[in-house]
Amino acid sequence: MSGRWRYFTQHALTGAILHPALPLTDVEFGNELNGPGHFRATVAPRWARANIDTLQPGTALLYAEADGILRWGGLLWDATPEDGEYHLEAASWSSYLNKRHDHHGELRGRGPYVYQDPCVIIRDIWAYAQEQPDGNLGVTVDATSSSAKAGTPAEPWHSYWYETPVLGELVDDLVSEDGAPQYTNTCHYQANGQIVRRLKLGYPRLGARRTDISFTTGINIVSTPPVRYSGDEYANVILATGSGEGTATRYAVDPVRDGRLRLESVLALPTVNGTDVLGRRAAAERNRRQLLGQVEQITVRDHPAAPLGSWQIGDDVRVTVNNQWTSWSGWCRITADSYRPGTAPDQATLTLRRADAFHYGSPEAS
Repeated sequence: MSGRWRYFTQHALTGAILHPALPLTDVEFGNELNGPGHFRATVAPRWARANIDTLQPGTALLYAEADGILRWGGLLWDATPEDGEYHLEAASWSSYLNKRHDHHGELRGRGPYVYQDPCVIIRDIWAYAQEQPDGNLGVTVDATSSSAKAGTPAEPWHSYWYETPVLGELVDDLVSEDGAPQYTNTCHYQANGQIVRRLKLGYPRLGARRTDISFTTGINIVSTPPVRYSGDEYANVILATGSGEGTATRYAVDPVRDGRLRLESVLALPTVNGTDVLGRRAAAERNRRQLLGQVEQITVRDHPAAPLGSWQIGDDVRVTVNNQWTSWSGWCRITADSYRPGTAPDQATLTLRRADAFHYGSPEAS
């Protein structure tokens, strides 16, 4: 284990530190967009037997710290002895809602909702979960607001007690549609040393366009990744649909003749009411799809061009790939990361997606 890293556990209810420095090996962890991320590691069985109270699944919170900064936090879900090793698996805060249900109905009277901001409903879901006895995980949800809407007078947003809905699935549904808010899980130290567990909400999207960091082969990309050129992703005509039903559906077409075979793609935006907005979204989608080339994953090392931890989930970063086949450069969005401490220097694998035409916020330190 690299000397800069420390792993420790905390009791989910009392906040007591169960063990200040776990001797973990084969560590891999990361966060993701609209998901709980992951943590995997192994520990010697003899040590685990002697310290079993510090590794109780469903009770212990597990953290990864580097240079005094929290890099990851979540709940330990599995501790499995196998072939002379003791395997640990954890997931971050949003995974907790997959073990919680609405057994009162309408989130104990908070719903039903009509034309409600999904950010409000997400906060209500967490408030409902954490007001139950022994249910307070201490997660704070950002006060972000959005212009997205959930529920209509004809079809309000409901959570029926007799369906015992899983709270995590309710959140997944709220962030699944195009134009919905987005989230990721984070944690950080306060000035007094207390740990803040946070669900970070973003609208119209998480992240920022980062001009202060970059990833380039031969500099901080460890091995040359493939650049995929796909005709399935290409389109020079976009057929966009907005709100409404049947013949009343709002509709926009954005075509261009570029010397290529006509290839069409449908963009469904059921919450968009204005045809002008629909037209702009269609044009942005067409511009994006006309640009070929996609780098889907890169492995990077700790480097001044982009120190590990300098990015946030959702950020757009310039990626440049040069190899014997191609020279490619473009803006890529980080949708997940996975750290592998212990190498020299430390490395991380980033899952990427071509950056779309979104509005951008500002980079955050936490």
